[in-house]
Amino acid sequence: MSEGVLKVATYNCNSIRARLELVLEWLHREAADVLCLQETKVQDADFPLEGFMDLGYHVVFRGQRSHAGVAVVSREAPEDVAFGLDDGDEPDEARLIRATVRNIAIVNTYVPQGRSPDSPHFQYKLNWLARLRAFFDRHYTSQGSLVWVGDFNVAPQPIDVYEPKRLEKHADFHPEARKALDEVREWGFVDVYRLLHSDEPGHYTFWDYRVPKALERGMGWRVDHIWATEPLAMRCTSAWIDVEARRDERPSDHTFLVAEFTL
Repeated sequence: MSEGVLKVATYNCNSIRARLELVLEWLHREAADVLCLQETKVQDADFPLEGFMDLGYHVVFRGQRSHAGVAVVSREAPEDVAFGLDDGDEPDEARLIRATVRNIAIVNTYVPQGRSPDSPHFQYKLNWLARLRAFFDRHYTSQGSLVWVGDFNVAPQPIDVYEPKRLEKHADFHPEARKALDEVREWGFVDVYRLLHSDEPGHYTFWDYRVPKALERGMGWRVDHIWATEPLAMRCTSAWIDVEARRDERPSDHTFLVAEFTL
């Protein structure tokens, strides 16, 4: 840990128990200050805390069996921890966790996938993103130091998906999903990966298991993100995707996205 830098990573692990060894090895090697996890797919009583504690990390989490689940792993004990959308509707606590680490507010989300545009799940996704925009209005200011990370389940731009024309009606690249995400971005966020890699295609964080040799064929999506308020984004010195972790013997279908911020 460097006193002057905060190293933040996000990873959809697609089951923390299945990916525990991979995650712990990655943390040991990369020494991230904060790692946000999605799709932990485990009830709170069964979360594998011990391995993280052995590495000197704190963990806060909220999950459920076989679906969703989020966690924040941090070197320093997190403050102001809370779960879910708090607007009186379904809180969806296993999809959102927020905390403060080293005076940086962190919101980790697993945005609903939506299944297909003609599904009620897709409307739930659009509504969830609208609720999230209101959540940021209630709790934060765009001039503060805030990082929003996670699996957003949306590829924002054509360069963020391998075949944009063919996939335009997919729930994760549909114009309505992109518009809903953009409305949250307009609250005051900067996509720090695109800030540093502005117009470079072919940079992905997810490769579908169901597509044969998707990684080798470059058939990916950039649906995992680290976005920051502008004052903090201007202090982002690096952002990168760890493609090698997707080549692990038992990988998630996603990989790690990392950004560093000067403090």
